[in-house]
Amino acid sequence: MSDFERRTPAVPGSATGRIGRRRLLRAGLGAGGAVAAARLLAGPARAAAPTAASAAGPTATTTPTVSPTDQAPPPPWPEWARYARVADGTFQGTADMQAGIDALRAQNVSVIELDTILSDWLTDADFTAHLALVKTYVDKAHAAGLKVVVYYPSLEVISPGGEKGPSFYKNGEGGAWVQRSLDGRPNVFYGSVVIWVGPGDESVWLSPNSPWRDYYLKRIKLLAGTGVDGIWPDLPLYFDGVLSWCDASTWGAAVFKADTGLDVPKAADDNDPAFRRYVEWRHRNLLQFQLDIAAAGRSVNPNLLTFSETVPLDHRYATLTGLDGGYLRRTDNATTQVWEVDVLANFDGMRHATATDWTCLISMLKYARAAGGTKPAWAFSYGWQADDASQVMAELLATGCNPYEVKTPYKNAGVDAAMRTRMFGFVQANQARIFDAASPADVGVYHSTASRDYVSPTAGSGSGTYFNANPPASVPDWWAGSFRSSCASMPWLGEFRGTVKALVYAHVPFDTITSPGLADADLGRFKVVLLPNLQAVADAEADLIRGYVQGGGTVLITGPAPTALDQFGTPRTEFALSDVLGLKKADPLPASRKTTFGTGTCWYVQSLPGLSYLTTTDQASADQLLAPVRQSAPPAVTLTGDRRIHLEARVLGGDIVVHLVNFTNFGDSPADYRTTPANCTLSYTLPADTAVTAVTVATPDGTDPAPKPVPYTATGTTVSVPLTVVQYSLVTVSTQ
Repeated sequence: MSDFERRTPAVPGSATGRIGRRRLLRAGLGAGGAVAAARLLAGPARAAAPTAASAAGPTATTTPTVSPTDQAPPPPWPEWARYARVADGTFQGTADMQAGIDALRAQNVSVIELDTILSDWLTDADFTAHLALVKTYVDKAHAAGLKVVVYYPSLEVISPGGEKGPSFYKNGEGGAWVQRSLDGRPNVFYGSVVIWVGPGDESVWLSPNSPWRDYYLKRIKLLAGTGVDGIWPDLPLYFDGVLSWCDASTWGAAVFKADTGLDVPKAADDNDPAFRRYVEWRHRNLLQFQLDIAAAGRSVNPNLLTFSETVPLDHRYATLTGLDGGYLRRTDNATTQVWEVDVLANFDGMRHATATDWTCLISMLKYARAAGGTKPAWAFSYGWQADDASQVMAELLATGCNPYEVKTPYKNAGVDAAMRTRMFGFVQANQARIFDAASPADVGVYHSTASRDYVSPTAGSGSGTYFNANPPASVPDWWAGSFRSSCASMPWLGEFRGTVKALVYAHVPFDTITSPGLADADLGRFKVVLLPNLQAVADAEADLIRGYVQGGGTVLITGPAPTALDQFGTPRTEFALSDVLGLKKADPLPASRKTTFGTGTCWYVQSLPGLSYLTTTDQASADQLLAPVRQSAPPAVTLTGDRRIHLEARVLGGDIVVHLVNFTNFGDSPADYRTTPANCTLSYTLPADTAVTAVTVATPDGTDPAPKPVPYTATGTTVSVPLTVVQYSLVTVSTQ
């Protein structure tokens, strides 16, 4: 028996080889707390908050403003991270390490996410002993040609058996370092609230503003010394499974005061300027914590990379938990995300999605890719059975995200070894086409963090992750739980998601633009930028949009209060883009108008055509959204075929690379999963003085992932390719 297997009794109840599971159950999470199953520690056993005097010591540094201008050009990321094919690995001791590594290698895995017992409350001695085993595992993986990224929760400590026995909250430092809600309650609970905390176990969520920060960073440095290639800090957020709007601990309050000059608000009140600042502050506060994690690891190993597990995407879970992935885009170059892209049901995946749910998944993945900037964007590729799992992975690849293949809802297993081997073999054979090609999109869709945070009531419930909040009778554990928080119920998110849906259904290539750290270059590469329900905007942000239009760009702004709020949700006396809109706040708003500003054009629509299209798929709403695109940016790549074929276009050298993902098996209502091959014709308008030399198609749907030549016709400047897409086709039009 190894030292690891003879764990000391100082942490009672810890099971050998315990696997953490970082997945929020849909029932109640993201809904502002108050989960019926939660058993919060209260009464006499509740630990007191630290005093103001004690908080004055090890406070975190003031959180920075993200500025794109002071960032050096990012160095190239290593190929292993850019081309990563990721799967979970673990070990029970030294005896089973090699067999597990060999099995993953045989499945075409290139990076192992090593998940062991680091979720648990460990003494320093236990932690040190375990790192010796981690180093042994890393050495074996490196000898097999694989990289290893170690999973280590950043703000949660689980005490196995901690409900009735000793625990980090009751008997360790957790009682003093815990996150607290606005009314002072500690963010600690016992099993059955989430999948990964077993019955009788304790989960405590720590404040990154407390001495926990130094405690954790010290252990990150020790972990970096094992030779691991990367660190995977899990969910650096203000967890809202049982409580809302943490971190009002004394530690958090001190940093908030130093940063903003304000006292922490007493309650979640959208009319309170202090609360609105608190919403924004939590994003930057967690950003700095992530950067500190990366810096700590690199102080030991300069080549170490950090992949923060991030569950909020384009939806409102970022508002509720404080973790906005867009803030990392223009910061530390060795830090990026692995996105936990949720599926509809824990034990069904996307098998009973509607077509609109599928466009929501596309929206999340395109946001993930955009928020990653020039860095890799890793993402969970969840599935329930082999066929739905491969279709989800196809969408990851089409949007440029690296797949972490895993079976929902458990993190320590893949869906199907044969499926993983086939899909990862395809990725390996086509990795340059998938990950090195650049987007030629002329259309951008602007994701406004401030509008997401402040247009809908901040204190309201729900994340809006998907459209359909009503599960089929046969499917348990649906994403929305009992809160029915459809994105259609949220004016900003619904407008954004409907705009994405309209572009997907029209087969228009586009990219998402994330707002934190916005720079001229983010807008300047597009001919048309769509600004769905843009209400909250900073002055500097408005100046960039104004300059873009003045210099010849086209924008479409929708919604009843265009740029009427500042970046903290405070009403402005005048629209920030009044001159661009040609509208005054005191004037009656027209239903629509088109104005010229400088050498550019501003289209305005008072209604929410995106939200309308999300819910009804009506052509009139789509026409309002697509009119500027048709006039100013007709795409060079077009598709004739079912609108439920998702098209993504890329450029690699002189080639145009087109991803086609077929979701025609999804309709307006959930139905049993099936795969229905779809016929279509892809057309590409050739650049001047260019001729086609070949057209090839690669697909993971068969047994050979290599590109194969297919027939095409070239008429004038247009090449047309008839195709049948089963699940996923990767088309390359080579030119000279």
